[in-house]
Amino acid sequence: MRVTTSDIRKMKTEGKRFAALTAYDAVTARILDEVGVPLLLVGDSLGMAVLGYENTIPVTLADILHHTRAVVRGSRRALIVADMPFMTYHRSLDQALENAGRCIQEGGAQAVKLEGGRIMAETIERLVAVGIPVLGHIGLTPQSVHQLGGFKVQGKTLDAARRLVDDAHAVEGAGAFAVVLECIPAEVARLITERLSIPTIGIGAGPFCDAEIQVSSDILGWLPDFTPKHTRPYAQLAHEAAAAFRSFQEDVAAGSFPTAKESFSVPDDVLVQLRKELSPTR
Repeated sequence: MRVTTSDIRKMKTEGKRFAALTAYDAVTARILDEVGVPLLLVGDSLGMAVLGYENTIPVTLADILHHTRAVVRGSRRALIVADMPFMTYHRSLDQALENAGRCIQEGGAQAVKLEGGRIMAETIERLVAVGIPVLGHIGLTPQSVHQLGGFKVQGKTLDAARRLVDDAHAVEGAGAFAVVLECIPAEVARLITERLSIPTIGIGAGPFCDAEIQVSSDILGWLPDFTPKHTRPYAQLAHEAAAAFRSFQEDVAAGSFPTAKESFSVPDDVLVQLRKELSPTR
């Protein structure tokens, strides 16, 4: 049985911190499921982590649906949250309902995530009203990167911190089951966490949130040339992969791969007969 949004909320009331991670494919989802990660986000971060874009804005709903289906197929237990891409929920409530519904019905997700605080409260409330669970997201909202002037920490002034607190309460009041706090000062995140009844899920928000989410490729070291301040690489898979690919290439060039161990055989009588048939006629 899958983790539910009620289970996620219960973790806060019981004081149980939990980890969440992004997933974009069935293989990663299966591994994360096996180690017991309760929430997997099919983030629009796939634009940068997988598709090679400079930011998340080019990611489409078709991209999210494609990768969500893969993650759902690879998992059995985790709650799967689909990230709604840029401009797929901004034009109208009808647009938001249609596209969030597709994430649930076609993608197989159990919840959606959308960026924005008070300005998105009405949208969150409408989605929740029709049975679509919503994960909120405030602070650094990557889909607004051009307006924000880059990937910058938010909430560093008194007015900005006040707005974050207001946004957090608005998201909670609209019915979100949890809220992501991205790249905000740790003490501001602490104040918000203490005041909300729903879990806060931090990323670059310090140690006081109810949970922590990271981009899987960051903690695996898949992109060694880019390590955000808010992450910690737990492996260096890019270096290991490069070494493996290099060794494979060298073995092929040297003729030491494949060997009989990696080859398939045919019965001797079949081979003898085939040789006879292929012998040149005189």
